[in-house]
Amino acid sequence: MDPFTVDKNWSHRSSKSFWGEIAPSEHVVHIYEDDKIFLDLLHGFVSGGFDAGDCVVVIASPQHLEAIAGKLRESGFNLPDLQARKIYIPLDAEKVLSKFMVNDWPDEDLFNLAITDIISWTKGVQGFRAFGEMVALLWAKGQVEATVRLEHLWNKFCAKQAFCLFCAYPQHGFQQDGTESLSHICKAHSKLIAGVRQSQTEVFYKAVENHTG
Repeated sequence: MDPFTVDKNWSHRSSKSFWGEIAPSEHVVHIYEDDKIFLDLLHGFVSGGFDAGDCVVVIASPQHLEAIAGKLRESGFNLPDLQARKIYIPLDAEKVLSKFMVNDWPDEDLFNLAITDIISWTKGVQGFRAFGEMVALLWAKGQVEATVRLEHLWNKFCAKQAFCLFCAYPQHGFQQDGTESLSHICKAHSKLIAGVRQSQTEVFYKAVENHTG
């Protein structure tokens, strides 16, 4: 499954429709060529959540948190107000990782505690969705098995809590042994978004065959 070649097998919808109507059980992955492509999609994910009345948690690097905050402000969102009302919850990915990594391995009990604690902040909000960059940070460190394990823990947690999770990886992380590692990551998700540059208002995607969620 090549995320960098879009052909007739890919479906496409408007970004507003795709992210606004995404099912609570979806685990979506995007493997991107550059930050602009990724940030456009993340903006659609977050703003789509706001429009749907969801609480949106963004667990990302400080650089990406700053970048997406800028894009959201440009779109007219009042982030201080959204954060005060627990509608928008930005979190540093390394700090969240530190809560459940034990000897470079995700501890399931600690992971469940950490994510349950985050979700508890959203009490009273009708819906919930999350973006997580922690897997990409582990992948960048070469911790392949830990990355796949964390994707598996997310799948188990999402199945119980019924919320949409969006993950993203930069393409350059798949340079060595790319085909096999790409297959492992894709199969941990239910939908794959094309990694090539596309219209900011459209999303090209396909369902993942042999999804192991």
